[in-house]
Amino acid sequence: MVVLLAAMLVHSLVFTDTTRGGVRQSRYQWGIVGHYFASQSVLQGLVVTLELTAIAMAIGITLGVIGASMRLSPNPIVSGASWLYIWFFRGTPVLVQLFFWYEISYLYPTISVGIPFGPAFVHFSANSISVFTAAIIGLGLNEGAYMSEIVRAGILSVDEGQTEAAQALGMTRLQVLRRIVLPQAMRVIIPVTGNETISMLKTSSLASVITVTELFEATDLISARTYYVVPLLVVASLWYLIVTTVLTTGQYYVERHYAKGALRELPPTPLQKLRRRVASFSLRQTDAVLESDPFLGSLN
Repeated sequence: MVVLLAAMLVHSLVFTDTTRGGVRQSRYQWGIVGHYFASQSVLQGLVVTLELTAIAMAIGITLGVIGASMRLSPNPIVSGASWLYIWFFRGTPVLVQLFFWYEISYLYPTISVGIPFGPAFVHFSANSISVFTAAIIGLGLNEGAYMSEIVRAGILSVDEGQTEAAQALGMTRLQVLRRIVLPQAMRVIIPVTGNETISMLKTSSLASVITVTELFEATDLISARTYYVVPLLVVASLWYLIVTTVLTTGQYYVERHYAKGALRELPPTPLQKLRRRVASFSLRQTDAVLESDPFLGSLN
């Protein structure tokens, strides 16, 4: 049944045709897809999408570690500030946050850095914040709230006895977190962080609403000019699938690396699985030949 459904899907992708200009062709218009797949504007949009994903995740992971550490602090002011940050950025849609950062110059025309309620050392106009920077800030701060809870869950998964033993040896709270807790918590943090990275790759398409020309916006501009709506959607989808596959592969090997201390035997890699299946198939073929030939079977 699975093979039959897969065959029907392939048939619908290749042979579902329509008439355009008196010529019968696939509704997906694969020729148009191939023409624009590696075009300059699409590749530039892909680069912007990768930059948004990488920078926003770097900000999110950094804020996540800081936020989780603050949330677990015994100081009520520190933990309360972290809880307030997580509550706000998880409680409002990322699309709304992007619009707020896009319109930040309306709320705060001038941004200054200095002593609170005292003299300011640096002044700059909020109009100088580009749409790319606004998208990075919006995506990064939103991701930091989710990563804070992910890191906190990973830290809480480590047995408290190890923290107590490290503190008994004279380690500071920061040393215990960096040398004892986080390396073990990575087994819990990495899989979810990988999923968040893949989600961020797709969430970056929301930056198009504030005129950031990332992958989806680049294909949308081409389709608006050429009226090839479906083929350009296919182009964007294919690139998202390719990058997601690369990220998934990297996530697998990172998870496998951090599983060294928890498993007696590491799970086989896809290449090792393929080799085992080829060897098993060859062995079965050899056994079948020996069983079919009595003379070879007797020699064996």
